[in-house]
Amino acid sequence: MTQDMPLFKAGFLVCTVMCVVAICGAAEKPQAGVAKGLEGIWDPARYISVDEIKPGMEAYCLTVYKGTEVEKFGLEVLSVVHDFTPGRDAILVRGTDERFIHTGPVGGCSGSPVYINGRLAGAMAMGWVFSKDPLYGVTPIADMLSVGGAAFNQSGGESLSNGPGFALDFSRPIDFAQVEKKILSPVTSSHGEFAGASMLPCPIVVSGMPESVTSDLDETLRPLGFMVVSGAGGGKSSDVCDIKPVPGGCLTVPLVTGDITIEVVGTITEVRGNDIYAFGHSFLGYGPVDLPMAMGEVHTVVSSVMRSFKVGTSVNVIGALRADESTAVRGRIGAEARMIPLTVSVTRYNDSQPRKYNCRIADNRILTPRLLRAVVMSAGVFQGEMPPDNTVFYKGTIETDGAGTVVFDNVSTGEGLNGAVRDTMSPVGLLMNNPYRQVRVKSINVDLDIREKDITSAIWSVGLSGSRVKRGDNLGVEVVTESVRAQKQKYNFNFTVPENTPAGTYQLIICGGLEYEEFLRKAVPHRFAPENMDTLVGVMNRILAVGRNELHCVMVLPAGGVALEQAELPELPATKAMVLGDSRRANTMQVYPGWIDKSVRTSTIIVDKKIMNVTVEQ
Repeated sequence: MTQDMPLFKAGFLVCTVMCVVAICGAAEKPQAGVAKGLEGIWDPARYISVDEIKPGMEAYCLTVYKGTEVEKFGLEVLSVVHDFTPGRDAILVRGTDERFIHTGPVGGCSGSPVYINGRLAGAMAMGWVFSKDPLYGVTPIADMLSVGGAAFNQSGGESLSNGPGFALDFSRPIDFAQVEKKILSPVTSSHGEFAGASMLPCPIVVSGMPESVTSDLDETLRPLGFMVVSGAGGGKSSDVCDIKPVPGGCLTVPLVTGDITIEVVGTITEVRGNDIYAFGHSFLGYGPVDLPMAMGEVHTVVSSVMRSFKVGTSVNVIGALRADESTAVRGRIGAEARMIPLTVSVTRYNDSQPRKYNCRIADNRILTPRLLRAVVMSAGVFQGEMPPDNTVFYKGTIETDGAGTVVFDNVSTGEGLNGAVRDTMSPVGLLMNNPYRQVRVKSINVDLDIREKDITSAIWSVGLSGSRVKRGDNLGVEVVTESVRAQKQKYNFNFTVPENTPAGTYQLIICGGLEYEEFLRKAVPHRFAPENMDTLVGVMNRILAVGRNELHCVMVLPAGGVALEQAELPELPATKAMVLGDSRRANTMQVYPGWIDKSVRTSTIIVDKKIMNVTVEQ
């Protein structure tokens, strides 16, 4: 017996080691159907993986079709499609409830939780346009729970940025028209189509917005995967004041609140502690995000052959969305999203009193400029569309947190609200998408004075006191402008020809504000090209300071200096200019042109220009 003890101990030790290895191996082996990284989150009693789901299984979903009550709707599992999108599976279900059969796939049901055998399988996320049956593609819950990852928990759910933005070109002189075009150009959507299926579009329900602006906003946001619809928004319902977040509850994203509202409608899939998972697909799909999150009330489901959708209203803000990825959005209850105060004051020719629209707009590099455009246009045409003959006097301020203030005060005619909108939206887009540092817009204020008249005019004649002058002489210029519905206007300018002007023939340019800005862009492009945050604000204010109702008389003179970055040295001696122009220097030097400029404010907007020749004699 004693001789067998070493052998017994050795066998016991081997068995113990094998058991430990087996246990550790089992612990390290991921659960079937569970995404990597969810081992501490996944609860097999609460969730069901795609490996356990078979065709023909009965299921149900939770969602709101009316009011705030979460209801159960019967479903039938049709199939599990592996690699429906690269690396991701999808569960195909068909609705068996009569209401589902009537409406078909519904925009706003995105995120509705689907349960099989009493366990959460995923969220409704996809549908087929013109489908005769209520077919839905379901995003597995495992893919949704991975949204945000470890970084979300480490940051406490706090957003580190307001999302990626537009790739604007800051290497060239800034042109607000080009910035506006870039902002409004289609952006690639993360809501793609797969085998004829598409992500259910999130309805964006607007209130206080005229139909023309609603259609314009829909055209702007549809490429991002949204559908804009008119609804009965505008604040809390009289019967509902507080809704608790639960799976199947209506979740809204109030992008604009106040007198004009713009709200996204979707559905909550899962609530874990203070975290909410929703939609079953992306919102914008760009990662970190900072947008308000609220519970909502559904007024009705609009049934459509093409795409049915929910019309809803935000009721109570409960937190903020912090993560936005391809399979879901994730929010934190109790968090506060940053909103920008926006005030639009309107005086109209056909309104008995001035009106003020107070709103708060979400802070997002891609959405904010577009939403701002819609709100300003809505306020301007709320009392009726723009008349064929129109003039808009507009002014405003855009205040930032530490980067300075952008100020504008101008007038446009014959182009509706386009001028006012462009001069408001483009600076905001540039500030939020600049490459220098993050800028927070603190507030935006816009004043519109809309009048029923056209103040366009043209240059009727230009008279000179003489086409040949000597250095030091006085040159008189008489400009007469004419408009169709007003009398001719006469303006006089006087120039003193500089003593150091070389003999020769020079151009005299007579033009309005728009043509003068084009002259400056060609003559001194460095004034429109920012180099850092401080010069960006300066450039924008310089552009906005050019009055559209100005009349300019410019005498072009020979170049007399250089411009180095933003510094202008018009009197620099030629010898020093040669040193600065050395090709080995990193900073580019430009020849600084000379000119004399006289200007006057007019009661019209001059849309053309005249060029005269003046000869300076010895």
